[in-house]
Formats: sequence, structure tokens, C-alpha cells
Amino acid sequence: MKKFFFIVITFILLVMAIATLPGCGQNRVVLNVFNWGDYIDRDLISKFEKETGIKVNYELYDTNESMLAKLETGGTYYDLIFPSDYVIEEMIAKGMLAKIDLSNIPNYQYIESRFKNLDYDPNNEYSVPYFWGTLGILYNTDMVTETVNSWDILWDEKYSGKILMLDSMRDTIGVALKKLGYSVNSTNTKEIEEAKNLLIQQKPIINGYYVDEIVDMMINGDAALALTWSGSAMDIYWQGIDNIQYAVPKEGANLWFDCMAIPANSQHKKEAEMFINFMLDPEHAYQNTESVGYATPNRAALELLKESSPEVVEMEAYYPSEEVLQRCEVFVDLGSVKEFYNLTWTQILAD
Repeated sequence: MKKFFFIVITFILLVMAIATLPGCGQNRVVLNVFNWGDYIDRDLISKFEKETGIKVNYELYDTNESMLAKLETGGTYYDLIFPSDYVIEEMIAKGMLAKIDLSNIPNYQYIESRFKNLDYDPNNEYSVPYFWGTLGILYNTDMVTETVNSWDILWDEKYSGKILMLDSMRDTIGVALKKLGYSVNSTNTKEIEEAKNLLIQQKPIINGYYVDEIVDMMINGDAALALTWSGSAMDIYWQGIDNIQYAVPKEGANLWFDCMAIPANSQHKKEAEMFINFMLDPEHAYQNTESVGYATPNRAALELLKESSPEVVEMEAYYPSEEVLQRCEVFVDLGSVKEFYNLTWTQILAD
């Protein structure tokens, strides 16, 4: 009987001990992260979980607009999101983001100064830079032998059925606006109508509107040309494929910044800040940029990349020149005109 009692007590004590270990038991914190597809090295998530005992629930979205719509409908909360510049601006105006306590993020020191105090978050209160890049054209040099330096090529009928467009409202309408000589941030309804008509005119010759599928379709030879972000070109480069190149057209394009931000209704703000700090560690940021392909705003991680792959930092797709950057515009919040864009986009897709 005493032996049985001893076994029972030992078992209970063992269970209690296990329950107090980091990451064990019912009180384990679950950090809800909402990010773009293929936009983080998943090994880093596992490492964060192992080091902190915090469980990460990782969900995906494909566009800024779909992410924002899900947050606005309510019913689901997230602790960390990865919005782009203009969406950050809109979410700040709507009171949808929490202020970040940078004293909890000592690795913020590694963010290059040129990525701080930007117009969408002038006081660095609501966002921490994650990746940045440009919008441009991927092209298969086995199918496209001419110089790719203008948006006009995406309307060239000789590539009918071999053109991929982005299923992203601001990017795609922005390209049409640039082709017409207007700003990507136009609030002129006549200019936006012109852009709509141009995209409707293009629809018979395109393969379709895509997001995450673009890289695989280009690699498989399903398309000759694709509108996409610069990181897609780097993704292809890291796979050792050299017949797919990237160009930012002479008319100009979008220069974008994606950031880490904490929704106002986050239930685990402290843990979200821990995750942000973890991702800004130079070794982690280096691993992430090498894995995902997009340019890092982390100067220490960039130095590590220069040491390991100096040729990458010289590539326009990864680190665009000042001449390219001068041709680009950053998206801004459109305010009330956003509804007109939404209607325009619906008409483009439905036509």
C-alpha cells in the first residue's frame, strides 16, 4: 500500500513539474501571427517556440486588402501582422494598431536609419520594418528576347496567354496608372477610369490574376512575363534558375515597405514584441532574407549577406540602385477614394 501511495505521489509531482516547464501545460501562451504566404523562414518559428516556450499559430493571407478585411470584420484576433506602408497609415488612422514599446525591442538598433521615420509612421510608433522592395516585371529570356524596359510589354499581343498579372488592387491599377503617365496614388477619378479601361482592354491576352502561384508558373514555363514583386525574382535566383530576369520599367513603379505591427486588440502584446525582437536579431534576419529573398532593412544582416553572397547585394532585384528608386513611388492611404478603387477593381475582375 505504501509502495502504491509512493508511486501515486511521485506521478503527481512529475506531472506538476512538467506543467511548470516553459511551453508546457494549459497556460502556454499562443501567439497568433498573420503573414503573407512564403514570407518567413519556418525554421525561425520553430526556433522561437523552442527558445521561449511560446506556441505560434501561423496563418496566411495573400493581399493587404484581404488581411485588412478580415481584421475589420472582427471575430478573429491576431497578435502580429505584416502590413505594407499604406495599410499601416490607414490602420493608424482607424485606431487599429497598438503602439510598440521599442524598449522591449533592443534589436531595433539594427534597422537602417533610412527605413525609420517614413511618412506612413513618422514617429516609428506603430511598425517595425521587415522587408522592402520594388514592383516590376519577371520575364523568361527563352521566350522574351527584346529589352524589357516598359509596362507596354504587358499589353503586347504577341505574348497572348503568357502574361501573368497580380491579383492585387493597388499594384495592378498602379501599373496601369504609371503606363498612362499618372501617379500610383492618383485620386483623380478620370485617371482611375482610364486605368480601368486599360486593364479591361488587356484581359483577353493575359493568363490570369495570381499571387503566390506566379513563381512556380514562371519556373515551369507557363508564362513569359509576370507582374510581381522583386522578392519573387530573388526566390527564383536562389533556386539556381538563370533564364528568368527582373526589370523595373522606365515609367516607374511602386517602392514598398512591409512591416511588423501589433493590432490594437492583440491579447499578447508582450509576446508579439518578443517575436519582433527575435526576428531583428542579425543572425535571424540574415537567415530570413536569404530564405525568403526579399531585401532586409537590417544593416547587420545585410553585412552578413555581403560576406556570404556579395553578388546578391549588387542585383537590382535585391538592392535597387538610386536611379531605379528615383523612378518609384511609395503607396499612400487613399482615404475616401479607396472605395472608388474597390469598385473599379471589382469591375475589372468581373468584366
